[in-house]
Amino acid sequence: MTHPSRRKFAHKLVNVAVIAPAERIGIVVDDTREMFRGSGELAPGKAMVTTAIAMSLAILCLLGVLAFHFPQYLTTPELRVKYSVDVLRQALFGALLIAGALSLGNLILNRQRNINITSFVLVIAAVALGGSRVPVGNFPDHTPYIGLDWFILDLLGSTLIFVVIEKLFPLYKGQAIFRPEWQTDMKHFAVNHFIVGLALLTVNFLLHHLFGWLVRSDFQQFVQHIWFVPQLLLCVLVADMAQYWTHRAYHEVPFLWRFHSVHHSVKTMDWLAGSRQSMLELIATRVCVLAPLYILGFSESVMNGYILIVGFQAVFNHANVHLPWGPLKYLFVTPNFHHWHHASDDIAIDKNYAAHYAFIDYLFGTAVKTSDKFPARYGVVGDYMPDGFINQQLFPFRGSTKPAEPVA
Repeated sequence: MTHPSRRKFAHKLVNVAVIAPAERIGIVVDDTREMFRGSGELAPGKAMVTTAIAMSLAILCLLGVLAFHFPQYLTTPELRVKYSVDVLRQALFGALLIAGALSLGNLILNRQRNINITSFVLVIAAVALGGSRVPVGNFPDHTPYIGLDWFILDLLGSTLIFVVIEKLFPLYKGQAIFRPEWQTDMKHFAVNHFIVGLALLTVNFLLHHLFGWLVRSDFQQFVQHIWFVPQLLLCVLVADMAQYWTHRAYHEVPFLWRFHSVHHSVKTMDWLAGSRQSMLELIATRVCVLAPLYILGFSESVMNGYILIVGFQAVFNHANVHLPWGPLKYLFVTPNFHHWHHASDDIAIDKNYAAHYAFIDYLFGTAVKTSDKFPARYGVVGDYMPDGFINQQLFPFRGSTKPAEPVA
């Protein structure tokens, strides 16, 4: 028989070597998962701000290292040629230092310990995989890819720019950065960026095959010789006219509304709110808006300028921002103007369709006319949209835009 003291020692050894570490890992995982499931303001004095920064940077650093390892599959071809590898390495090294220092400092001070353990492990993993020293040699082009680099750059840029603007000039002062359903919209944000390669490939295919016969090189040469500024303004106007009628169709055709209602289901407006979209709507809208630009043949520099404008306004106009626009509010689409489009107030239903030029809605009689400064509520009337990225992508195929009647 085994001596009782030996059995006791064996049980203690198993507990120390196996059970306790497993339980500890489980606690760390549960706390980290709870952080991503939660919402609300980051309370001061609890190290949640530094913890959130450390976790966010650690995740982005690990993704960045993977992009260095597999650039042919994880980076966007149009962006690759514009990168300075040395600058990217320095940025990655700095982000690793910040994430590591914040998470280690919180661990030493015993603040949000479990979550910071996860952040520090992610930093260690990124360093172990090569960190900022991953060699980048020659790699094949024309490979299938996902826009991981575009996701990283846009997320960093959006948070650094728009979150700061929202805090400096808030429309709703008490609104938290991590507001309800931010996790769902972050998934929309990520997937929309990851499928950028598939989306662009699909859009280019449809443009060339559906509208290629309308292209006239002599007329395109005339358009391209227009001076840059008026050509850019014309480009934005053409795009916005296409956007206006496409957008209006989404509201007025019941079948199309099934898809567009996903976008309108967001109940809190901020820089992330505009990311909530049906993937099919995203592709269809791109085709409808880019088709006239493709046919008219605007110059490459003008198209690049338009992409910058639409990228900025798509985020800014959903942001939790309030500024004194004066008469400009009748000319350009602002956050105040577009917030009314997302309102579920009766006076705002099917109004304010334009994306860039507000005067288009005034021209066609679809501008919101009210003395109220801000909407009372947002979202779809009836609040019938399910939460969760997958549920929202499947929703348009359920055959109805209203909640099912309860069975008696």
